Amino acid sequence: QVQLVESGGGLVQSGGSLRLSCASSGRPISFNVMGWYRQAPGKQRELVATITSGDNTNYADSVKGRFTISRDNLKKTWYLQMNNLEVEDTAVYFCYAATLFTPRNYWGQGTQVTVSS
Repeated sequence: QVQLVESGGGLVQSGGSLRLSCASSGRPISFNVMGWYRQAPGKQRELVATITSGDNTNYADSVKGRFTISRDNLKKTWYLQMNNLEVEDTAVYFCYAATLFTPRNYWGQGTQVTVSS
């Protein structure tokens, strides 16, 4: 069984920074895609950023230039560095991973990020 555990959420003022971490544990598995989604109250879950096993990255337009996704393969962990946070970034952030050969998605339990004005 695979588990994804997020950490690093919290309360920050507008313009501040936070770094989220997602650690994978359990059955060893090589993910093809790793990333972050978020869900704000009353809204659908949306893609924030992804990184592939080949280190190709993709970002939502709303976070480009402010957020950076990275990974540490040895630690089986990936990160989301969030700078210049805005009130609109307030949401529950979920880490995500996927395998493609045997298609399957994995999700963390979510971590709250609250940005105050």
